[in-house]
Amino acid sequence: MAWAQRLLRIDRRVIFLLVAVLTLTFVLRPVGLAIRVSPEVRSIYDYIEKLPAGSVFLLSMDFDPASKPELAPMAVALLRHAFARKLRVMVMTLWVTGTGLAEEIVTSAAREAGKRSGVDYVFLGYTPGTVNVIINMGQDLAKTFPKDYYGKPIDSLPMMRGIKSLRDVQYMISLGAGSPGVEAWYVYGKEKYAFELGGGVTAVSAAGLYPLLQTGQINGLMGGLRGGAEYETLLGRRGVATAGMDAQSATHALIIALILVGNLGYLASRRRGQG
Repeated sequence: MAWAQRLLRIDRRVIFLLVAVLTLTFVLRPVGLAIRVSPEVRSIYDYIEKLPAGSVFLLSMDFDPASKPELAPMAVALLRHAFARKLRVMVMTLWVTGTGLAEEIVTSAAREAGKRSGVDYVFLGYTPGTVNVIINMGQDLAKTFPKDYYGKPIDSLPMMRGIKSLRDVQYMISLGAGSPGVEAWYVYGKEKYAFELGGGVTAVSAAGLYPLLQTGQINGLMGGLRGGAEYETLLGRRGVATAGMDAQSATHALIIALILVGNLGYLASRRRGQG
């Protein structure tokens, strides 16, 4: 039973190395393990899919770099979908600490899709005021954001023609890591200005938003890395979220296997002792 003793004495560094190798392998080469798409994620996809070309889509990236692993993949997937549907895309953030990250994400997605700033999309950036920003946008968008992030007057941008306030937005999604986030956009935005609203949040926050989803106050919800992976599945395009879920699933399978192996070694050792 020497093999049983060796199983029980596996160096923890070997386990750490196995986890690292598996994670790195699936992050670099995602295989797209099967993911069941939830109704709440499909609702967001279907709503964007049905919007006519030229509809106004507002994406608020209400998060900072600390939540990037979970929420940035959602933003990339949503922007890819919106650009493919030829929607007029407005992007902003209510978090000053997320401004640079939001600009990086939208610029990269627009370059990939061949879209032009001011013509196909506008990055509004950040302006102080938290929830007051939402209220002011509902009254006069140009007064709330006189210029875009790059200093160009909003009224001079071709994409902004006919967009005066939140009442001209057909669909809005907040990707929120806290407050202000999805709840603020519902209370101060959708309730007042009657646009449809979807949300994306970190996994730990998702459970708290299901009451809004179940009552129809938001039409869809993406939760954590899995939510982003589900959206990538609907797009038929593997991304960072899919790679992350592959790595997570592979690591969980390794842990289960190690638990089984450890228990086999323990049982074999007990039988030898009793013999």
